Amino acid sequence: MAEEAARRAVAELPLLRTAAGPRDREGWAPRLKEEYRALIQYVENNKRADNDWFRLESNAEGTRWFGKCWYVHELLKYEFAIEFEIPVTYPSTAPEIAIPELD
Repeated sequence: MAEEAARRAVAELPLLRTAAGPRDREGWAPRLKEEYRALIQYVENNKRADNDWFRLESNAEGTRWFGKCWYVHELLKYEFAIEFEIPVTYPSTAPEIAIPELD
């Protein structure tokens, strides 16, 4: 059931068609626009479903991301800072998300 919900959520997002990373000077800007479109759509879908759980922003180049995520359990809200850098080999290599408060 959860897998089906995940498939539906992904199906609602725009496809990322540009295979470029930060090293590709010409291809990175279009890829970053695609990433932003997908992220904005994901956040809007979550808000519509009352499932808002994170905020993200990036540096001007789109290579360093940071923000907050949260989880509510038994009416208590747990909030954490998150950060990650886009690897130079992206999109072949996934970013590693860090939660510094949990280290």
